[in-house]
Amino acid sequence: MPRRKPVKERRSPSRLKGEKPSANPFIANEFKEQDAWRMFRIMSEFFEGFEKMREVRPAVTLFGSARTLQNADDYKLARDIGYGLSKKGFSIITGGGPGVMEGANLGAHEAGGRSVGCNIELPFEQKPNPYINLPVNFHYFFIRKVMFLRYAAAVIVLPGGFGTMDEMFEVLTLAQTRKIDPIPIVLVNRKFWQGGIDWIQNTILGDRKYIDKKDMEIFHVVDTAEEAIKIVTQYYKYKKL
Repeated sequence: MPRRKPVKERRSPSRLKGEKPSANPFIANEFKEQDAWRMFRIMSEFFEGFEKMREVRPAVTLFGSARTLQNADDYKLARDIGYGLSKKGFSIITGGGPGVMEGANLGAHEAGGRSVGCNIELPFEQKPNPYINLPVNFHYFFIRKVMFLRYAAAVIVLPGGFGTMDEMFEVLTLAQTRKIDPIPIVLVNRKFWQGGIDWIQNTILGDRKYIDKKDMEIFHVVDTAEEAIKIVTQYYKYKKL
């Protein structure tokens, strides 16, 4: 009888520990090419995130630009908010990168609190800042976004770009549709946000009626670290965290 050729063992293309980065720079294409194996990577990231972050509560998630300079007002605001909330007993969760994220992690670090960094693998811009004492690394944005909100008792948003806008509108949508429990959502730096708020108020609500009037009450807008901290602490003064 003719000898059968040995079947080669199929290697998993999922990029787990020790695996080389994909030559394809677009993460979405990995699903098209390796759909089934990607599920193992996704489950692994969810498991690691849940395991590492299960004891961070109560926590506040802070969003903002990775490009904010260390001498900028927004960096100082993030630092002061991180410090003040840490002193009140809250863990600080950020995206783990530079800019506003670094400022918030630095404040938590200086206060002796838990400073969480949910870092994302990017081809540019994003490197973990040195003020994180609980690093959690992610390959997929959508898993990272789950972790941002899964453990958040409040969300504070400072000025930022597309990523910050994405994170802000997602949490607003989840609150509006009651997919998450009501939590304080605080936008800091009124001058930066005012144009967008006017557009939402006048066009989305006023002209188009695409949202309800009560949806404008989902979030707060403030200018100072003290105001942001007060909104969070007052909200939980008589509520169980």
